[in-house]
Amino acid sequence: MTLARRHLREVEPAFAPLIKRIGPCRINPERAREPFEALLRAIAYQQLHSRAAEAILGRFLALYPEEAFPRPEQILLTDVLALKGCGWSENKIAAIHDLCRKALEGTVPTRRAAQRLDDAALIERLTTVRGIGRWTVEMLLIFTLGRPDVLPIDDFGVQEGYRILNGLEVRPKPKALAEIGRPWAPYRSTAAWYLWRAADEGKKIAYKAS
Repeated sequence: MTLARRHLREVEPAFAPLIKRIGPCRINPERAREPFEALLRAIAYQQLHSRAAEAILGRFLALYPEEAFPRPEQILLTDVLALKGCGWSENKIAAIHDLCRKALEGTVPTRRAAQRLDDAALIERLTTVRGIGRWTVEMLLIFTLGRPDVLPIDDFGVQEGYRILNGLEVRPKPKALAEIGRPWAPYRSTAAWYLWRAADEGKKIAYKAS
């Protein structure tokens, strides 16, 4: 058993049966992906069904056939009408342009530069980008940069997972969840992943009961 799973079972016994059912944590960070790309993809998925977002991204990437992923300066030089033709809304184009400018000025760091910044510093910097909130940066920290100790306290699934895990009537508020989760450090990303699985199980049970 990994250190993370052993630690969570010891400090929060309610995790034990869940971990036994689910098995090892399967967070597989996109270790080759730059923060700029991860954030632009996140903008695409905001308030859209995943299929719609994937279609927009597909048309967008087709504008740059010689690139695995376009560079900020290329996107800024792209005609706005061409971007709209991909399906981007005006608000999302404004967010993408802001992301590009902040990447060029260094506010959005490269992956290598991000390694020298702690979680709090990255959240502070990246939430200055239009359309990028704390939750989006936390997903970047966990699933792109592989940071091990991130607890997205505002995430519905994490809150609901904790409620189900402990048989509570209501979900914990973010501030309360932050305190509850302190003992889970330094493996709060793993804890969040298991709480998401608990929430998924809750959905399946509710569906069968309906």
